[in-house]
Amino acid sequence: MTGASRDHADRACAAEGAAVAFARELVAAAGPLTPARAKALVFAASRLAAFAEAVGLELVAERVLCEATVERFVLEGCGGFSPATRRTVRSNLRSLARALERHPQPAPVALPRERAKAPYSPAQIDGFLRLAACQPTVARRMHAGALVCLGAGAGIITSELRHVRGSDVVARASGVLVIVAGPRERSVPLLERYHERLLEAAAFAGEGYLTGGRDPGRRNLTDALTAALSTDPGLPRLESGRLRSTWLCECARRIGLGAFMHAAGIRCSQRLGDLATQLPAASETELVTLLGAAR
Repeated sequence: MTGASRDHADRACAAEGAAVAFARELVAAAGPLTPARAKALVFAASRLAAFAEAVGLELVAERVLCEATVERFVLEGCGGFSPATRRTVRSNLRSLARALERHPQPAPVALPRERAKAPYSPAQIDGFLRLAACQPTVARRMHAGALVCLGAGAGIITSELRHVRGSDVVARASGVLVIVAGPRERSVPLLERYHERLLEAAAFAGEGYLTGGRDPGRRNLTDALTAALSTDPGLPRLESGRLRSTWLCECARRIGLGAFMHAAGIRCSQRLGDLATQLPAASETELVTLLGAAR
């Protein structure tokens, strides 16, 4: 090894030692509660410090742990890390920065996430359909029945309900499909138990809207129908979100989603969408067989 090479190696070792010493000083000041936590913080802080020195920054906590430096380090200095390790390192560095702030900002209040609405039981759905059949006019009976069938039988949400016409319900692929237009355009197989009622309502509506009205932009279009189906004290209030949950739960049962998630050890659906993009699209016949046939 030449003299120049030795000098370069000595400088590199000195810089690495300074970065580690700086990181340990920061972590000691933060006071982590466990040795494992301290080790994780030293790992992240020492690599950040080495990166800061390499780009010409002085090893001062306020400069090294500022958001801009941390983000630059994550983007430019973590090339050899896996995505999961990169996220963990950034999280640890942000936590270390907060712990060392002289006047830390108050922690954000934890807000509860929105939970899926509870599905209705089959008996409750039967109760809503009986109320729909008891409405005073033929039009009201058809519209109210369609509201229940579209929600619990095809998972159509409120913003889509007002746009569905009678002609959008078609008998095809040995089943019944609801053609949904709009941003999430799709064909939805109708669950078999709702076929007869929705086909009757669709024939009555023709080119008109299944839930009534002439202006689908009117926001309270289904309010009167919902109120009419919420008059039985023995039934819960009718909600579009719960009708959709009823359909989602039935579809999940049919495809064995619960068993799959349990076997795979999956508790969150974040990655299911990524996996679904890798699967071939199902044909209408396959969709009807899986989700629309009698069980």
